Amino acid sequence: MAGIQSWRKPDLHGRPVLKKLNDGLHDLRLDAGIPSARSIRDRIGKDAQNYWIVNHQAVLDTFQRPDLPKLGRLELIVAVLSEDAGRDDPEGEVRRFKGLWKQAYDETVAQASVQPPTDAAASGVGDEARTPTDPADAPDQDVGETHQQGTSAEEKPPPDLNQAAARVDYAEESLKGLIINAAQALWDDKDALKVFLSVVRRGEGFVKMADAVGESRPANATFYGVKSREFEVAPSPARHELVMLHRFLRKHRVKRQWSFTYLGEKTGIPSDDWIRWYTHDELPTREAVVAFSHVAHLMLEDHVLLLGLWEAAHEALEAQRCFEDLPERISFDEAWSMRDPATPTLWALAGITGEERRAYGPDLATGTAPAFIVAGPPESGRSTALVNISRALLAAHARVVLVAPKASPLREVAGQSGVVDCFVHDALGTAELEAALSSASPEDPVVVVMDDAEVLDKCDAGRLLKSIVHHGFEEGTALVVGCREDKLPFGLGWLEETKKAHRGLLLSPQERSTGDAIGIRIGDSITGWTIAPGHGWLHLGDGKLMPVAVPG
Repeated sequence: MAGIQSWRKPDLHGRPVLKKLNDGLHDLRLDAGIPSARSIRDRIGKDAQNYWIVNHQAVLDTFQRPDLPKLGRLELIVAVLSEDAGRDDPEGEVRRFKGLWKQAYDETVAQASVQPPTDAAASGVGDEARTPTDPADAPDQDVGETHQQGTSAEEKPPPDLNQAAARVDYAEESLKGLIINAAQALWDDKDALKVFLSVVRRGEGFVKMADAVGESRPANATFYGVKSREFEVAPSPARHELVMLHRFLRKHRVKRQWSFTYLGEKTGIPSDDWIRWYTHDELPTREAVVAFSHVAHLMLEDHVLLLGLWEAAHEALEAQRCFEDLPERISFDEAWSMRDPATPTLWALAGITGEERRAYGPDLATGTAPAFIVAGPPESGRSTALVNISRALLAAHARVVLVAPKASPLREVAGQSGVVDCFVHDALGTAELEAALSSASPEDPVVVVMDDAEVLDKCDAGRLLKSIVHHGFEEGTALVVGCREDKLPFGLGWLEETKKAHRGLLLSPQERSTGDAIGIRIGDSITGWTIAPGHGWLHLGDGKLMPVAVPG
């Protein structure tokens, strides 16, 4: 045990999310055999210029300092330790720690806006205090270079006691930051700025500040190295669509040098509404957008573009609102009772909607191909969705062939009436699948329901699975596959053919490219959010995404 290094854990009292991240990091190192900092550094390697990508001191800091580590550095360390620990899914471990990092970041920002900074933050110690805008994945400096540039945390003198005794009104400081940022945002509209500053001057102690920000355009205020979030409006889920719309409106407003007051007079829409939409990143009404286009005398193509941007933003906001209205949990029996009684034999229950509480799913006997894809990251509920689809098909007196090459809840359906066979090995042969499908006909169809399909992408039965996509309508066969999002795109195997169905269920999608697998483009409004098991977006081939909750 002489070579094993025991690293102390930082004191993270009062920061539960960051503590969870740090504890998980130490546990992962333990599972990896307690490698030294230099061993981890060596495993990560060097860049093209032969510099260490992460030096050993940076590795130690990630484990021992009470600060939020850089995200890029954390991902590299977790990837190496996950492989050394023999984890089945190193990429999944990286995503898990990335999710924890995002939560810890929100925790850090929230506490920075309402609490006094720690001694380290106040004295400039820590990555975030030194360079709050540095990219998280920037290469680390050499340790020797770092010590040459400045005094280390341990060498810094203690803060002056008189300064430590002084206390700042942090709510007031945050309010000042809000005023500065608002003045900066309204700078181009002198009328709106004048009204705003006249209100600020009514506050005791803010007169000089109002005079100062009225004379020269201020920079965005920061609060102890972190942009104040205390009064900030939460970002819209349709961020991408709204940015495009606001950028278009701003371009034409600035070009004509219109103030919000003038815009209000000309459009008949109160200037206060225009200011609120601009500063709160909200969607203007369609009436306001049409009035803007009319007053600006936009060319036909610009008018069409403006309305198209508004429709896209409105649709994204509506979809997100419906997504938030989905029930957290619903049983299969409840969802089954919400279906249309006239649903055909090969109708597969994919999920239910929020407001109208109706069950939706694909009819595998219709469409461009008899196939359906369920995709999502780990722990998103893919296997549960496949179980529901199997149960729905069996309840409608269709027969199914189950394929689960890895441990899956789908295997538990094997004992039910109507299950022709269940294959649980990771090598599916043509002969055995042919035998299972031999009795299929349009009058008595058989559906292959497969979990972890990426494992069998190059299996011997690939030609037969490809034939199901091409000839399943005539032969009475269909195919439902579940796969991990990070294994997309499919490549050149038989799985690529399933995309011809142009339909599927995306559970907590993290990448915009995922939509290509089910024949639809998806935007930033629905990707990259925290994984919500059993919640996703259904595409039935009509070009529309529908937010649904998966029973389970």
